[in-house]
Amino acid sequence: MATPLDLDQLQTFIAIADTGSFTKAADGVHRTQSAVSMQMRRLEERIGKPLFEKEGRTNKLTDEGEKLLVYARRLMQLNRETLAAFDDAQLEGHIRIGTPDDYADRFLPEIMARFGRSNPRVELSVICEPSPNLDALIRRGALDIALVTQNDEVRHSEVVRREPLLWVCSANHSTHEAEVLPMAFGRPGCIWRQAACEMLESKGQDYRVLFTSWSATVVAAAVLSGLAISVLPECALRPGMRVLGEADGFGRLPDCQIGIMRGHTGHTEIVEALARHIAESLDNISVPAPDETGSFDFAAFAAARGRRLKPSHILPGW
Repeated sequence: MATPLDLDQLQTFIAIADTGSFTKAADGVHRTQSAVSMQMRRLEERIGKPLFEKEGRTNKLTDEGEKLLVYARRLMQLNRETLAAFDDAQLEGHIRIGTPDDYADRFLPEIMARFGRSNPRVELSVICEPSPNLDALIRRGALDIALVTQNDEVRHSEVVRREPLLWVCSANHSTHEAEVLPMAFGRPGCIWRQAACEMLESKGQDYRVLFTSWSATVVAAAVLSGLAISVLPECALRPGMRVLGEADGFGRLPDCQIGIMRGHTGHTEIVEALARHIAESLDNISVPAPDETGSFDFAAFAAARGRRLKPSHILPGW
């Protein structure tokens, strides 16, 4: 029988992957640097593959290291869930989380599943509102934690995920070829809308805003019906959308940054536990690119981690 993997080694391995440094990881796991190096040598011997390669002063994961990282995070999460199941001092109570509906659709299933398994005595209330509204609710003490779009000019959040912000249209229509581009956006305060309008205006491209809504479902419907073009983060792409790029006359947009805001409501322990689950969940979630045949497999999300959609890729529609 094969010898089981050592969870302490995996915890150290994750710390190195997250910090890019054996020294910083050693501080995080409370070991000496030599002990950390020994752990990683033993882990590489156990796996039978090199896990790290030097890139300047940084320790970069090899392809095999990236592969192991996915499993290591899952094993450590399962370990926490197992211990929580036998913990008489489990967290319990009620916590309020807010998120825009486009993030809720893509991220909440993973977040809720992870957190619920580890903390079955905690009740979650979920509020779906745009980021500016969530910001206000956090400040008023009406939310314990929120997942928001980071906007350096108006709010501060702990950024836990970055995604490309992409131009999208319907795969079944030529909306992007119109002389005056029809657009679907969030309300005027939306930073994605502002970035898109600035890009179009800098290129001298005529456009008109036909649809305005904070609802991701409404914006997606306008795009999929062929009535408008929009900009969406990678996580919000849906089957039937086409990604537009520079070859289509659309310039690159700034990345979308997704962050966590914490309220000051006195539920610190539960908030920190949920924040950790959110960060881990968003790190594990990825968006697949269509394969060479053009098929789109929702079940392949995890296997496609790290692959990015390129301009001209089409997500086949329903």
